[in-house]
Amino acid sequence: MFGFLNLDKPFDWTSHDCVAKTRKLLRIKKVGHAGTLDPAATGVLPIAIGKATRLLQYLPTDKAYKATIRLGVQTTTDDLQGEIISQQPVTELSLETVKTVLQQFQGKIEQIPPSYSAIQVDGKRLYDLARLGEKVEAPVRNVEVFNIDILDWRVGTFAELDVSIACGGGTYIRAIARDLGAVLGTGGTLAALQRTVSSGFNLADSITLAELEAKLEAEEFQPMVADAPLQHLPEITLAETEARRWCQGQKISLDSQVSQIARIYNEERLFLGIGESKEELLIPRMVLEGVS
Repeated sequence: MFGFLNLDKPFDWTSHDCVAKTRKLLRIKKVGHAGTLDPAATGVLPIAIGKATRLLQYLPTDKAYKATIRLGVQTTTDDLQGEIISQQPVTELSLETVKTVLQQFQGKIEQIPPSYSAIQVDGKRLYDLARLGEKVEAPVRNVEVFNIDILDWRVGTFAELDVSIACGGGTYIRAIARDLGAVLGTGGTLAALQRTVSSGFNLADSITLAELEAKLEAEEFQPMVADAPLQHLPEITLAETEARRWCQGQKISLDSQVSQIARIYNEERLFLGIGESKEELLIPRMVLEGVS
């Protein structure tokens, strides 16, 4: 069995927990995931099964989220799972002020990941260093936020803002919540997070672990075909002889001089794997299927 599973990750589960559970349910060792989600986050977690784990590096990186930002509160982890560092009433804060400030978080921006994150510094995870009490600032990262839309605004002692965010890979929504609060001078933290899009997978098409288990018991589960989330890559179709040679690891001559990573198919539309066209040659990068 190989292909992909579009999993709706439950609250309070780590991404590793989901992989371990999927491995157990499918009775297959080779299982991996794309785009780690924090335990407190829910939503799309792409799971690769079998040989499809080798395709994870080729998935698109764009993501989208629905988030709730609580203003007036600052925590150690930049979400509600951490200890409160400071809090103050924000009853005078207006939505118009928030809208104005929020604009500076769109486009290509610099961002410092949260102290409690999986980023590595000198070979060690930031969250491990933070738990040891070591204060290490993560290096600044360049990320891109394509769009932020305000969904709802709730006034109170600590105002809450619901937003939808479309962004590139590596963007921390917790950091946006923290930095928004810093610019407003109120403090801010992430109160809730759901990922709606990740690596070509959508929440509307996802299934829960319980639904996966039920499908397996009913013998109705079929993984998503391996090339389904790779439609952002161009495709190249090879004739029978060329396809056979390519699957054996040989370079194939091409007319095109365009350098690109591409999906490779034979004339019967069998997905063979991933190749790279470079200097009029098609180089095998990941052979998924053999052609006899």
